[in-house]
Amino acid sequence: MRTKFSLSICLGIIAGSMGMAASAQAFSFTTNFTEDLIDPDAAKGNIWLNSVEFGGTTVSNFSFVDRVNIIENDLWIRGNSGAASADRGDLAVGLVQELLTDAGALTALGNNNLNNIIDGEDRGAFEMNVWFDKAVDNLFFWERGLNSAMTIQAIDKSGNMIGNLLTIDSRTWDYAEFDLNTMEIGGTQRVGSLGVSLADLGLSSAIAGIQVSADRTSFFNGPDWKVVGSAASVPEPGTVMGLGAIASGMLVSSRRKKAQKG
Repeated sequence: MRTKFSLSICLGIIAGSMGMAASAQAFSFTTNFTEDLIDPDAAKGNIWLNSVEFGGTTVSNFSFVDRVNIIENDLWIRGNSGAASADRGDLAVGLVQELLTDAGALTALGNNNLNNIIDGEDRGAFEMNVWFDKAVDNLFFWERGLNSAMTIQAIDKSGNMIGNLLTIDSRTWDYAEFDLNTMEIGGTQRVGSLGVSLADLGLSSAIAGIQVSADRTSFFNGPDWKVVGSAASVPEPGTVMGLGAIASGMLVSSRRKKAQKG
């Protein structure tokens, strides 16, 4: 297993439909992972996410993408055209799909293999909604190349936008201490990492999913990315009801004791 120690970073936020600027601090994290292959082929093989560490906490209870809805995706014709596609390491399990479908995007994102990613072309535009299998309270992003940007915004279960629109630029990210060599490129590239909290999204409660997008400008430069969430600690409905029943019982008992004293 190889791990990394991250340095602190800064993040720019574009917030709200009024276009008002806000500022926040995203967070650095350590990626703990296992590589199936050794150098020089490590970047081509499966790279399994084991856990992440930040703020003195180790997280291994992840929430993975379990549904994708592609809203916009420039058409791939051939070569470096189009926008988002599914990509994998040269020697990794996974999917390569240029004419990306919802199912193809899910195959790339919905697992702990960091060598299964969404590949963005340099001048392509895409927009997709991704939902997680459990409610999420932190997001962990990786981007191959450390040379791109993307926008994200939280969505509810129905795909309605909530919170702030956030622009994250991987050129400011930390090196995640692993590299990728995938089918879409001819060599090895470094991978960056960035953590995004609920506060960065302008929210205080767990979210169901996010919308991820990039436009055709050179600023966005075709992000090649993966995202995983940390499963939020949200009580099950039955637990909440049970606590309510206990509280109600204690209140009744207290009233009875007062009545007896009277």
